[in-house]
Amino acid sequence: MDVCFNSKQRNFYGRNWNSFLCRCFWLLIVILLLRVLLFPSFSTSGGTDIPLLLDSDYGVRRKMFLEVPQIVWGLNNQKISFARACLTARMLNRTLLMPSLSASLFYKETDRLQWISFDQVFQFERFNSLCNGFVQLGRYSYLRNQTGVCELHKGRGRKWTPERDFEQLRQFSRVPFDVYEVIRIVGKNPFLWHDHWSVKDYAKVFECLVFVNDIAVEADKVVSKIREAGRKMRSSSNMSSLHPVPYLAVHMRIEKDWMIHCKKLEQISKINEICTSKQEIMKRVGNIVGLRKPTVVYVAVAHNLLQDSISSILHGWGQGLIPLEKRRLGVENIYRKYPYLIQSAIDYQVCSWADVFVGNSFSTFSNLVALERTQKMIRKGVTSSCGQDVRWPSYAYNILGESNAPRKWMTNMTASTLQAFSFGTNIISCSSL
Repeated sequence: MDVCFNSKQRNFYGRNWNSFLCRCFWLLIVILLLRVLLFPSFSTSGGTDIPLLLDSDYGVRRKMFLEVPQIVWGLNNQKISFARACLTARMLNRTLLMPSLSASLFYKETDRLQWISFDQVFQFERFNSLCNGFVQLGRYSYLRNQTGVCELHKGRGRKWTPERDFEQLRQFSRVPFDVYEVIRIVGKNPFLWHDHWSVKDYAKVFECLVFVNDIAVEADKVVSKIREAGRKMRSSSNMSSLHPVPYLAVHMRIEKDWMIHCKKLEQISKINEICTSKQEIMKRVGNIVGLRKPTVVYVAVAHNLLQDSISSILHGWGQGLIPLEKRRLGVENIYRKYPYLIQSAIDYQVCSWADVFVGNSFSTFSNLVALERTQKMIRKGVTSSCGQDVRWPSYAYNILGESNAPRKWMTNMTASTLQAFSFGTNIISCSSL
């Protein structure tokens, strides 16, 4: 049941018909409907009155808001959840109230979740500046508490289809729901909402998400350590130092929880290109054509979830590949200062800044890194990495490519949904078109 109530008293539809407030409310609805019928030129095609848009910039209303539940799970699932919330607010022509994120991994016991403010991870003002006219964020201090809150209950179960979900959103973009200052979504967490938007829509939101300076500074410290290790390696081998030693980042999904998940996923999907052993990853990375050697390999892995010892992932790489991870680099103290979410954000930056990135196409983390690097190439006019040496190349090690190397990977920017990002895919190519 969708519940709407004003700031002083709850008002359930279909109940309390004799109350003074309810009669006034329905009188207002009748007036608005008559206005639409008698003066159609004052109404948009979506059924929302134009006067309600006067407080907006380019159609994004600044005084009407959408509120969503706390966003949970890992960093990149939270980024997807946040983008989906933004795009829902855009469809309702509302400003999204700044949601809280989760500093810890998702627990079924919600009281164990450690929440963290959005603006402790991403730059609030920068987001609004970059996304101006597309989507907007607002603070709870912006609320005037004049028309109250309307609760939108998201559907559940197999019978709740994307079509029904979309129609529900269409209804809430119109009167009588649209007159409320706040529409509050309750129910499932946003990551599990139905998807109605294209990759380009999501990519636009992701472009506006800029980590706070503290995270960027910490990531820069890690990258500096990687580059320093490369310089020492070059110096000891009497190699020329005219160019900086490149580094390759591998998002190595071999943790216990991942191996359980990927094996189940392979059984369900009947795809044998999801799980990859550490030996296969090492061998395929070493076969990348045109890889300048020697090169430093930064191994991004969750230490506390490894089944084997750290040393096991540092041995077995091919000639000219020098593997390093947090402990070997001496940067573990940087990560220890922060909760899981910030640690993941630092690793995300280190991987996105790498000269070469190799990940798993069924990992959300790898998918969003590959997307960001694809966007960088597109801004430089590059839409394909097929058969050419490009800057910021990405590869998927779980899918075998040419010369027994990982397959080249650019995000398909023409996809109509974010299905591949949310659940992974083995259908990838070296083109963004």
